[in-house]
Amino acid sequence: MRAAPLAVVIPSFNEAERLPALLADLAAGPVDLIAELVVVDGGSGDGTPLQARLGGAQLLHSAAGRGLQLQRGVAATTAPWLLLLHADCRLQPGWAAALRRAMASPEAAWAFDLAVEGPGLSLRLLERAVQLRTQLRQLPYGDQGLLLQRRLLEKAGGIPAWPLMEDLALIQQLQQLAPIRRLGVPLQVNGRRWRRHGVLGTAWRNAQLRQAWRCGVSAEELADRYYARDGSTVPPSPE
Repeated sequence: MRAAPLAVVIPSFNEAERLPALLADLAAGPVDLIAELVVVDGGSGDGTPLQARLGGAQLLHSAAGRGLQLQRGVAATTAPWLLLLHADCRLQPGWAAALRRAMASPEAAWAFDLAVEGPGLSLRLLERAVQLRTQLRQLPYGDQGLLLQRRLLEKAGGIPAWPLMEDLALIQQLQQLAPIRRLGVPLQVNGRRWRRHGVLGTAWRNAQLRQAWRCGVSAEELADRYYARDGSTVPPSPE
């Protein structure tokens, strides 16, 4: 029987409430699709490691920081394809078929369509804007997940071990090597940040972070700024 082609890597930090649902989504997929399922925890204090084990994942530990955690997880796997997911997302119907279609296509990197949890016209407009950004500019966010071949990631130089902006840096490297395409299936993400700061407030703040990074401010300094504003320990991707 042909070996399953996919390794799923999930960095986690204090996601004991949300992670089990994602692991259940993955477990419900075809048995011949996922060869390796790895959760890399960054020091959770809420029982996330236990939930990872209960959900059937291989558990690794790392210092906090999504770039570093993703690096660790990728290095621990061997499958030819990689799917990088945030711990608080939910897969939606059709995800497995979409992955299979993508893996049968010419070399490219792929992202889901953003679907933010919760009602509201502003969130629906945000989703549409992100969809257009992904399709026209080939600039998906880390929240949308990323499917790519291991050899393509290696060509891009791997994932930067940064506490912030690691997803944007990787996408910029990939853009020079292969097209970045939409999988055409939504990936539901937690809407807590958008509710806390509002869609416009969150978008404005994250645009400021991106601009500062492009102007040469280090990812470490930007992370310090983000933590000070948000009161969190591990920042989400700037959207």
